[in-house]
Amino acid sequence: MSSAAIGKPSADKLDSGVLKVAGVVVLGAIMAILDVTVVSVALPTFMQEFDATYATVAWTMTGYTLALATVIPVTGWAADRFGTKRLYLASLVLFVGGSVLCSLAWDIGPLIAFRVLQGLGGGMLMPLGMTIMTRAAGPDRVGRVMAVLGVPMLLGPIGGPILGGWLIESQSWQWIFLINVPIGIVAFIAALKILPKDEPKPSESFDFLGMLLLSPGLALFLYGASSIPEAGTVASAKVLVPGLIGLALIIGFVFHALGKEHALVDLSLFKNRNLTIAVVTMTLFSVAFMGSMLLLPSYFLQVRGEGTLDTGLLLIPNGLGAMLTMPIGGKLTDRFGPGKIVLIGIVIISLGLGGYTQVAADSSYVFLLGSLFVLGMGMGMTMMPIMSSAMASLTDHQIARGSTMMNIVQQVAGSIGTATMSVILTNQVLNSQAATIYSAVIQGRVPAEQMPPAPVLEQGRSALAEAFGSTYVVALVLVVLCLIPALFLPRKRIERAPDQENQPVLTGVH
Repeated sequence: MSSAAIGKPSADKLDSGVLKVAGVVVLGAIMAILDVTVVSVALPTFMQEFDATYATVAWTMTGYTLALATVIPVTGWAADRFGTKRLYLASLVLFVGGSVLCSLAWDIGPLIAFRVLQGLGGGMLMPLGMTIMTRAAGPDRVGRVMAVLGVPMLLGPIGGPILGGWLIESQSWQWIFLINVPIGIVAFIAALKILPKDEPKPSESFDFLGMLLLSPGLALFLYGASSIPEAGTVASAKVLVPGLIGLALIIGFVFHALGKEHALVDLSLFKNRNLTIAVVTMTLFSVAFMGSMLLLPSYFLQVRGEGTLDTGLLLIPNGLGAMLTMPIGGKLTDRFGPGKIVLIGIVIISLGLGGYTQVAADSSYVFLLGSLFVLGMGMGMTMMPIMSSAMASLTDHQIARGSTMMNIVQQVAGSIGTATMSVILTNQVLNSQAATIYSAVIQGRVPAEQMPPAPVLEQGRSALAEAFGSTYVVALVLVVLCLIPALFLPRKRIERAPDQENQPVLTGVH
């Protein structure tokens, strides 16, 4: 089965061939995305199991994320050089192998090392999946296949804590990694049988200098950004030194890539107007979206005193809302273009987030879960239509490089959003003595004999809820700002001219 055969523009509906390819890709995406969040609930267990501090065990997450960022830039070249199917199979093997090693870890150091290995495989699964699905469906059906791929992207942050909490409670911490083995085996066999055979292409020279600039640059920059919440300020040396070195390497890569024909990340793609606008929109949206997703479970955990598993269950309406609108958004994007759909999605997200700007210590759960459902509906009509706008007008040869670029944007912007919201919330808490005292109590930093009286604790809980509300205001402002670049997304169906490499033919932007 060739990509051309299953991607004819005349085929409006997603046929069985495309759906099978989508199923294979979603299996890999589910593993990679769930693993980012499923480990978060195991950090206290790691602290007890390996007698390590929180700062140390947090590297099981940070190391994985940095490995993702490091390997993503190489994916576009490797996909062109070795073929998407071969590279996808190799990524699955690396990811599952890393998972098995993680389950066998005897100390926190080896566990962190094995998580990095796992991240190297996981980092390639998402951009490769986007490339495979876009080629399989063809430009006329990009919106619908992106909607399929978007389900694990939106459900990962919700399903991860639920799955992780259940596995740790019912089995052991090793099973949060071993669960990947049966899923990975099924994904490997399915990929082997279903994915289109790789078509050999002339190999381009590998950009070693670009890799030496961009991969460590991204890793250092993201390390600096991820250190902001712990440091409590951007001015800390732990944040500034790696962050500025990483930024300098990234800027160095930009100057290098502008003068190189086959750079690691093809910056000439920015000649494509649709992709450029989509990158700007996705950057701002990822900052706001990832920051908001960080706040959602934190409110239930810290203010309402819910357990990790219960918090995961409370976030289900968010995923249900997204699942409801995502297929509709994908179909409408293919028919009418992404512009109108994204604008509607951002307005809906703003309504959902607006509810959370009013949160109190005892807000109604009906109100909170209803706002979450509305928020999810907006997400389902926003993220993947933006991605579709970038991918639909790229030529077959550009797709791997385009998906690589979009995944880099998501990683960097998401990390900035998470760090930004963490710092804003921390500062809001520090500005209130009552909230500071309450936070110290719920984190177990106050001895029993020094425990404040109940009225003081209740006052602190209310102050903490106000801190969340104020932080949600910032998230809401960032989401509303997404309307500005979204106004320039194409509001009619994107038509790709087969003989043009960089410029899409637009039926109009009105």
